[in-house]
Amino acid sequence: MKVIVIHKAFEEIPVAVAEVNVPAEISDNIEEALEYAYRWTNNIQGSWSRDDIEDNGDYNSNVTRLVPLKNGYGLRSTSARDHMIVEGKVYEVDFFGFKEVA
Repeated sequence: MKVIVIHKAFEEIPVAVAEVNVPAEISDNIEEALEYAYRWTNNIQGSWSRDDIEDNGDYNSNVTRLVPLKNGYGLRSTSARDHMIVEGKVYEVDFFGFKEVA
């Protein structure tokens, strides 16, 4: 299962920033897949979007960045009001969990 992460909460134009390959052991549960994609597109111990940082606790080889970095800085964390697409359905990151929007 793949999850496409779209940053739109703070952008004028929504942009797909990541494709997350969900591990097989949780790919049968959409809620868990969304949680996985959310966790691994957040900056907690480094930068999820950079693979060039030593000891980067947020790098995950299951996450593919889809846009170039800006001025060498990593991308922002996924936030409430951003969207995720999984199995043809669009989910919005809510302040607690996710809600299907299309």
